Amino acid sequence: MSLADPHAIAALGASSPAISSSARATPWSGGARSRRAGLLALSWVAPVVVLLVWETLCRSGYVAPQILPAPSKVLSTAWKLASTGSLLNDLGVSLLRAATGFAIGGLIGFSLGVLVGFFRLAEAAVDRSVQMIRAVPFLAALPLTIIWFGVGEGQKIFLVSLGVAFPIYVNTVLGIRQVDPKLLELARVQGLSGWTTIRRIVLPGALPSILTGVRYALAVAWLALVVAETVGAQAGLGFLAMDAREFLRTDVIVLTIVIYALIGAGSDSIARLLERRLLRWHPNFGGGGR
Repeated sequence: MSLADPHAIAALGASSPAISSSARATPWSGGARSRRAGLLALSWVAPVVVLLVWETLCRSGYVAPQILPAPSKVLSTAWKLASTGSLLNDLGVSLLRAATGFAIGGLIGFSLGVLVGFFRLAEAAVDRSVQMIRAVPFLAALPLTIIWFGVGEGQKIFLVSLGVAFPIYVNTVLGIRQVDPKLLELARVQGLSGWTTIRRIVLPGALPSILTGVRYALAVAWLALVVAETVGAQAGLGFLAMDAREFLRTDVIVLTIVIYALIGAGSDSIARLLERRLLRWHPNFGGGGR
């Protein structure tokens, strides 16, 4: 049995060397660092091969530029838009919308998840309604949000918040419910207060699941934002793509898709780094296995 939180070891009086050693993060050896660097390099092989094949097919004329422009053309378009400042402005607007919606939706999802995870009465009152709303697609909710908020910033932030709240809510509830009952029983035997048990055992034990919800929520945030920015936007990556569609600028459309992909990969990398930092005590995360 391993404790959820290294600080809980002292609180529960656990003096076993086996438990203590399992709660501490194992330092990475030189071989592990090299292996991790090799795996990181390997993960970029497929994207690089795709780009090379893509460029080759476009330059050889097998793919018409009106259908799919070459990566070099997309890169050139990105440089031109960035030099004029329009690309950076649209990117900044979308990032601000996503960050604001993520903060609001994440707070709501986490708060509801904690309530439902700890209290059966809250589950009976809240969970069924949340699950029903979660099943509604973004496109189905879009007309109603336009009526409520118009086509301004409120509508876009609301859709992002709505999409973000559910993954964090579900994974927070799941993480709290999956805490080892033996740890809770041990806390009761040791006479820990309810708040100390929650702070040192339950929430740290639920943290891996919560952070998994954060990773899913980051992806959903951009999906919701793309839907929101297709209607009435005057700036943002979605607006840039819709404007390019009117003029058949496939290079700009592909550029926005590439930017979305890079942002998604970057967001996931940040979430993974956050996992390694916050869960360094956990044997499945602290050892750098991923």
